[in-house]
Amino acid sequence: MGTGRACLTALAVAFWTAGALAHDFWIEPSTFRPGPGTAVAVGLRVGENFIGDPVPRTASLIDRFFVRQAGEEQAVGGADNIDPAGFLRVDGRATALVGYTGGGSYIELPAERFTAYLRQYGLDGIVAERERLGESGQPGRECFYRYAKSLLAGTMADPAVTRPQGFTYEIVPDADPTVAGTAPVRGHVLFLGQPVAGAVVTAHLQGQPAVRLATRSDAQGAFAFPLPQGGVWLIRSVHMVRAGTLAHWLHHRDWESHWASLTFDWPGAPS
Repeated sequence: MGTGRACLTALAVAFWTAGALAHDFWIEPSTFRPGPGTAVAVGLRVGENFIGDPVPRTASLIDRFFVRQAGEEQAVGGADNIDPAGFLRVDGRATALVGYTGGGSYIELPAERFTAYLRQYGLDGIVAERERLGESGQPGRECFYRYAKSLLAGTMADPAVTRPQGFTYEIVPDADPTVAGTAPVRGHVLFLGQPVAGAVVTAHLQGQPAVRLATRSDAQGAFAFPLPQGGVWLIRSVHMVRAGTLAHWLHHRDWESHWASLTFDWPGAPS
């Protein structure tokens, strides 16, 4: 999906509260370690610190919703306006990758809240650009897009999970983190297939919202996390760019934000 696609006017404001600018989006399957032939319900979640609310399936906001396993890609089926958003059956021989791309939803925030949101997600470069151009007092008008992945462990690792999936913004692990021996967990962040330097990347442990690790990608877009314990982890990152001139005048937005996430069950460091 390109960054210039039309932005839908959606009730995205419902996801934002006065106390927390919650915007993270991730895939939460019914199990991260299904056996061969297991039916898996695929939930979509929006929230903060790996605590989220269900997001029903909305066909108009989905670009791709798929599972890649055993060398093949299949669409994740489901019914509109339903949670979980999809269902699939797992092959189980090797790690399966579930992917979702969508969004294109518009949101506008007052200037102070927009600045607070930018700082919360480490988008200090955007804050500085708004200050430099005298825009700090203006409301933030943006269109946001979502790119989520989830790994379902199989009986063996699958190197396919370490390859980019062609998302506009994505987190790509360097090794399959669902198998033992992947410590620390390493990966890259890519925007339009190119590494992003200085992106804030965070890791969150399911069930323990106080556990939060943060780092910035290096010049090659690489990051690493020495995760403190095994469990289900969410790694996420946000990248924001200024909207093009046409998008600015036709769709009245100034920024485009791209939200990438990766969920998986990490077995822990080898003893």
